[in-house]
Amino acid sequence: MNISQIKTFLTLAECLNMTETAARLNCTQPAVSARIQGLEETLGTVLFDRIGKKVHLTANGAVFCDYARKLLGTLQAATEHLHQMDDPLSGTLHFGASNFIGIYLIPPFLGRYRKLAPKLEFELDILPSAKLLERLDANKLEFLILSDRIPLDAARHDHRDLCRDEMVCVVPPDHRLARAGRGTLAELADDTFLIKAAPSATRAFLLEVLNAHGGSLGREMHISSTEAIKQGVMHGLGVSILSRFTVAHELAAGRLCEVDIAGLRFERGIRAVFRRDKLLSPAAQRFLATLNFGDAASAAPAP
Repeated sequence: MNISQIKTFLTLAECLNMTETAARLNCTQPAVSARIQGLEETLGTVLFDRIGKKVHLTANGAVFCDYARKLLGTLQAATEHLHQMDDPLSGTLHFGASNFIGIYLIPPFLGRYRKLAPKLEFELDILPSAKLLERLDANKLEFLILSDRIPLDAARHDHRDLCRDEMVCVVPPDHRLARAGRGTLAELADDTFLIKAAPSATRAFLLEVLNAHGGSLGREMHISSTEAIKQGVMHGLGVSILSRFTVAHELAAGRLCEVDIAGLRFERGIRAVFRRDKLLSPAAQRFLATLNFGDAASAAPAP
């Protein structure tokens, strides 16, 4: 078994077409057939059913697919790791972040870090947390930056705490509570609350805090984007509770006003998540050791 066979297997498993596989790998169709045959002989099983010109994964082929992805990912990670031993500020760093972290926190830090590591290339995936964890487990991402409200598999995942994230209630400047800057849940009961629909880790966190204090949201408007929720509040659609990182610019400019809800505090952690069974590359270790969101709020992008 060799890397060429594994790459050929994964390419064919994806497109299920010998001609296309050969084109993607820049080789001949007989070479594709030979690599697959050699792999099947090594494994002692049939990986593909061939019916005429059509190719289909067998049950055993589907099982091997997961192992092949992990094996290829491990080999690629090992190669990158060894290259970075000589220069930990070079190579490629591929990681993931959830929506608000990837939009509001990561870019300001990357802008500063690139000055320290101009030879290091970055690839950032911004996806729902469940998708990010799938990609981490499949060796497609080296680490993730997530809220600590995202459940992890302790047997597979480890984490490193990075910072705290305070969430604040925001209202438009002409709201009746804007001038006082404080109020109660009862005083917000008649307002429309802009929030993501289930399933959402942020939504679950907010409801958990509210339920613990005997409160509720009242009327809701579901919006799937944090930025759209913020814009909705500014345009009078309702009120919301958002990360201070995401609204710092608007609060400073007076386009939103913060209202302290008596007796309630919304705070969660932000952490790096990585696999227990995989060594972080030198570049990833250096990056995470330097990672600091301390001034991300002041550097948040203006609308």
